[in-house]
Amino acid sequence: MLFAVICADKPGHLNLRMETRPPHVEWLNGLNAAGQLKIAGPFLDADGKPCGSMLLIVADDIEAAKALAAQDPYAKAGLFETVEIKPYNWVFNNPEA
Repeated sequence: MLFAVICADKPGHLNLRMETRPPHVEWLNGLNAAGQLKIAGPFLDADGKPCGSMLLIVADDIEAAKALAAQDPYAKAGLFETVEIKPYNWVFNNPEA
């Protein structure tokens, strides 16, 4: 099942994001290799700087999705002000459809 993980950074935490980016990317590469990552990327503010994240992940259920999202180095570093996880139905332009 697919889940959208929508994260908003705490204001003024761009430095933490940039410092934590290498382990975050390594974690995403691991999810991708395991087939658990479909889409990932940052939200951008008005100045074009990262201010949040959106992931589309594969998990068995919402609890597994929450557990997976909690492993994100950004989450562990305390970067996110909010994290919302929702079941997702990829209808258009899904390469697996």
